[in-house]
Amino acid sequence: MNRKIAIAIIAIVIVVVGVFAYLYLSPTMTLVGSGATFPYPLLSVMISHYAQETNVHVTYDSVGSGGGIAALESKIVDFAASDAPLGATDMAKAPGSLHIPETIGAVTIAYNVPGIPTGLNLTGKAIADIFAGNVTMWNDAEIQNLNPNTTLPAKNIVTVHRSDGSGTTFIFTGYLSASSPAWNNSVGQGKSVNWPSPPGSTSLGAIGNNLVAQDVNNTQYTIGYVELAYALQNGFTVAAIQNPSGNWIMPSLSTIQLAVQSAAASTGLPAGNASWANVNLLNAHDPQAYPIVSFTYLLVYQELNVTSGMTHDRAEALVKFLWWVVHDGQQYSPGLEYVKLPANVVQTDEATIQSITFNRQHLPTS
Repeated sequence: MNRKIAIAIIAIVIVVVGVFAYLYLSPTMTLVGSGATFPYPLLSVMISHYAQETNVHVTYDSVGSGGGIAALESKIVDFAASDAPLGATDMAKAPGSLHIPETIGAVTIAYNVPGIPTGLNLTGKAIADIFAGNVTMWNDAEIQNLNPNTTLPAKNIVTVHRSDGSGTTFIFTGYLSASSPAWNNSVGQGKSVNWPSPPGSTSLGAIGNNLVAQDVNNTQYTIGYVELAYALQNGFTVAAIQNPSGNWIMPSLSTIQLAVQSAAASTGLPAGNASWANVNLLNAHDPQAYPIVSFTYLLVYQELNVTSGMTHDRAEALVKFLWWVVHDGQQYSPGLEYVKLPANVVQTDEATIQSITFNRQHLPTS
């Protein structure tokens, strides 16, 4: 069986078990979601606080964007989460689905090289060459020339990538595609890609941001890509990335905010029921902006009666939860290094959530 299909089936089985357990064993109203690991640190905090404020419990299986989208298409969850917007094929499989950006985060380039502190300088081209297997030694001239005051070891580079369908991979490979014509032509952007493995290169695959973080943390001379919250939780050394202005920028709440202000807050956004494939926060033009930044989305159906097990009460609870996430829930974002949604994004989300119906009836948001 194809590995990607097997992983998707496993993710759906996990979600189905969770749905059964919480729908039929829980004594209170419970909503079920699954998907991206990228926003999981924030979603888990939001969900905990929401349960304290209401009698509604939300369960979220962090199975990756690909697993979440598969569950949405199978109509077995109340909502899904993905860092990658739905493509044309996914929208055809999930007609009537909506995009609701719920936060904004950054992908960091984390590495484990003894004696090398945080802040190693890397360009998008150098990162692409490393993950393509063209640069296989830490003291390769391409890396050393970017860090003339650092003595890099003559050790093989071990890359760590996501092996599941991943929105984080979609963001990361989108950045590499924008940075390297060679990468764009040979690998490209996707939730899953065929990772190069030429002779002399070493690469590890892991499921989820947390397991990529674990591999980087436990294995010397590795380099991987993880969402900023995972890098902070593990105390990782992370690279300073050269942005389009030529400045070396560390990932932080302030440098992510600058990217958002430059790219998202000043431009028009599509409606929630439209394609978000062309929405892009990468390589924002602010001279101090971190270049690998992205929305992450909650995905729901506009007409909720298509979802398995949906009732009017559950639909109303779901709409109220989504409204809370894009309003009150935003207060928890900065503490975990995610950016609060700009006002124009909140306005777009409000219109999207207000468009949700059950049996063609609109639902109260509060």
